Amino acid sequence: RLGILQRDLADGILDPLYATAVAFDDGEHRAVVMSVDVIGFNYHLMEQIRPMIAEAIGTVKDAVFICCTHTHLAPGITAGDSGIVNEEYVRNMFAPKLRDAAILAVQDLAPAKLSYTRGEAKDVSFIRRFRMKDGSYRTNPGYQNPDIDCPASPSDDSSSLLIIKRENAPEIGIVNFQVHADVIGGCKLSADFPKFVRDTYETLIPNSRCMYINGAEGDSNHVDVRLAPNQCCGKTANGYGRSQYMGRKIAMSAIANYELAESLTGDKIAFGKKSVRAAFNKGTPEELEAARKVAEVYREKGDDAITPFPGRSQKDTRVIALRIVGLADLPDEKELVLTAVSVGDVVFAGFPGEPFTKVGTSVKEASKFTLTMPACCANGYEGYYPTENAFTEGGYEANSARYQRGTAEKLIEESIKLVNSL
Repeated sequence: RLGILQRDLADGILDPLYATAVAFDDGEHRAVVMSVDVIGFNYHLMEQIRPMIAEAIGTVKDAVFICCTHTHLAPGITAGDSGIVNEEYVRNMFAPKLRDAAILAVQDLAPAKLSYTRGEAKDVSFIRRFRMKDGSYRTNPGYQNPDIDCPASPSDDSSSLLIIKRENAPEIGIVNFQVHADVIGGCKLSADFPKFVRDTYETLIPNSRCMYINGAEGDSNHVDVRLAPNQCCGKTANGYGRSQYMGRKIAMSAIANYELAESLTGDKIAFGKKSVRAAFNKGTPEELEAARKVAEVYREKGDDAITPFPGRSQKDTRVIALRIVGLADLPDEKELVLTAVSVGDVVFAGFPGEPFTKVGTSVKEASKFTLTMPACCANGYEGYYPTENAFTEGGYEANSARYQRGTAEKLIEESIKLVNSL
């Protein structure tokens, strides 16, 4: 399991991890959309796995769309820009199972009609950045912190559901929502709340299968700072109970209007990609020298021994220093690849990492498609994408951001172009 600054070893299993796959075929093109219970995988690995899957199901690489639920309780897959963690697991378990899931989906193809609903799940996803009463901005300032003024930006409480009714076969529901899957904590393997989205849907909708796609969740999590840390609506504010509460509420919001689902027109498949050049958020030579000293102190003695940078806390100083040191030996910029697959009047819009909420809402609002499903950690994981205002305001996401300000806005612009070109 990959933590923020460390790697932890799993000490048990809470529930199974899944790779779910839905195949589409219009007689001319074939595509597969997959959602996988891991925290993420880099583009380098996807460039190995996606061609393998494409060959196995008789399509092309760009028609293979693989995103993550971003559960933090899953085996580490990749680290850095090219490294692979758990090579034996990836080679013998992860990659073959993704391929096999895609093959099974193709073998299960049946004539189908598409429809959709929209819903709202309030008090599930919370913006984790806050304006404080002194005018500063903090990420995760704590439960019932009296110094909180207001969230830094609006949350996206909307859910959407793609319903695929098939002839003489179980119907499929694809649920799209946006919130970090880091609820349960600990080191036992689990899909976290996406498990309960799927379980709830399949329980309430007879003879169905469910996929969960996590949207633009980079600045959101499950923490309701209005609550005491040990209580929430009869459930714990964290942990397994909170995960169950979230998954069930998301699923029920998606199916609240199930009987009123509206038909989606068209059945043609399209797919594509767009590249965005992003400059790394490196430090100056002077900043690099100072950052190396901070990193050395942190690794030897921890946060409490750090001498803060001017105007920064010890934690902020450590985050900035580790970012500068980590980027020091990389090129000045990187190619980020956006991907998308459309089927009739629905489109899956993929981001290679964790975009802020504003990125997802902007693409949904500008999309020509009736139903647009943004997906985080899609066909690669290359970092956080904070919006311009977050860099101005500060906080963990901006301090740790691998790319310079303006990158999120580039992704919004190019993703809209990509989606509307299909």
